[in-house]
Amino acid sequence: MKAELAAALEEVRARTLSLLASLDDDALTRQHSPLMSPLVWDLAHVANYEDQWLVRAVTHQPADRPGLDDLYDAFQHPRATRSALPMLGPAEARAYAGEVRRRALDVLAGIDLDADELTRHGFVHEMVVQHEHQHDETMLATLQIARLCPGATQADAGTPPANGPGVASEVLLPGGSFVMGTSTDAWALDNERPAFPVEIEPFWMDVTPVTNAAYAAFVADGGYEREQWWTTEGWAWRQEAGLTGPQFWARDGDRWACDRFGVIAAVVDDEPVQHVCWYEADAYARWAGRRLPTEAEWEYAAGWSPHGTRRRWPWGDDPPTAERAALWGGALGPPAVTALPAGANPWGVLGLIGGVWEWTSTPFGGHPGFRAWPYKEYSEVFFGSDYRVLRGGSWATHPSCMRATFRNWDFPIRRQIFSGFRCARDAA
Repeated sequence: MKAELAAALEEVRARTLSLLASLDDDALTRQHSPLMSPLVWDLAHVANYEDQWLVRAVTHQPADRPGLDDLYDAFQHPRATRSALPMLGPAEARAYAGEVRRRALDVLAGIDLDADELTRHGFVHEMVVQHEHQHDETMLATLQIARLCPGATQADAGTPPANGPGVASEVLLPGGSFVMGTSTDAWALDNERPAFPVEIEPFWMDVTPVTNAAYAAFVADGGYEREQWWTTEGWAWRQEAGLTGPQFWARDGDRWACDRFGVIAAVVDDEPVQHVCWYEADAYARWAGRRLPTEAEWEYAAGWSPHGTRRRWPWGDDPPTAERAALWGGALGPPAVTALPAGANPWGVLGLIGGVWEWTSTPFGGHPGFRAWPYKEYSEVFFGSDYRVLRGGSWATHPSCMRATFRNWDFPIRRQIFSGFRCARDAA
């Protein structure tokens, strides 16, 4: 297991450095948006997190550079103010990350993983791997805002697969009793635990996420001008923010174009719409005579079978492949919504894992019996009605961060993330 953990650490660091490799120091240190950290802050932050958990928490050693803990504490310093901090420069941040990694691997080689709860089954190492991959996705969102292409060019990254055969628009899921969350997945994070029984009614769910073409029809029908489709808070935000369509969309003659990492191209009709906030998703669903699925409905669709058995992913227990799920970069965008039929769940629902994060109707909170572990700042401090749950991952999410029980969350106004949605409706 130690060799696998070391390989996972090396893989994520290679990904991190690759994303930033083509950027000059100005691009790395600049505050590209008040919503996002300077990229070099993220790099040093993931190194400091690794130092805290894989070196000091495991060995109980004091910090070599204790001032860095405060400097890279995400709760002390809002993103909008981080560019004013005395951050490590790009060269120093890379050197710091390299030194921490050498120490972490030395510690890993010498410890007994079964010695305590933190290291058992490699939990803390996998937690650090997932944390860095999550920051890599955040850095991709920053690069999108900055109109900077990460690492390789789009041409080198390939083209998203095209649409597959036609599918039904929705399917009926029978509902019933199922177990939500997990108490047995060794690498699940605290907000996925513990497992608990849930009862849901039968419901209809869209076979695919909402496409660009479908969302463009909502825009064309005055969706952003008609208050009737929006919640009170959503309409106020639409007006305050001046929303007229998904982020990064712009009119190009009689159709829409989008900016993807600085490349302007026509919006692809059969790709899932992305960069929409919860308020936009909810307004579309109301316009379409539908609603957003609850988090429980989404997990039931993604993690259970008609025979009442748990599945780690919608298609089963075999790990994600490029044929099953659009994860981890690919062509710097999602594929067409029916491009990956091998990733369907038993009822034929597509794209539940990868492609775009999917907004649900559910506020973020803990499962019954929740225990914050190993630190409350991972999720507990975000519990409450201010946040909505997203599920399923995006094309930028690494497979280690994704499973049917994995939970993400954000403010309902956020849309710089790679977020989309699908609709549902009651069966009765």
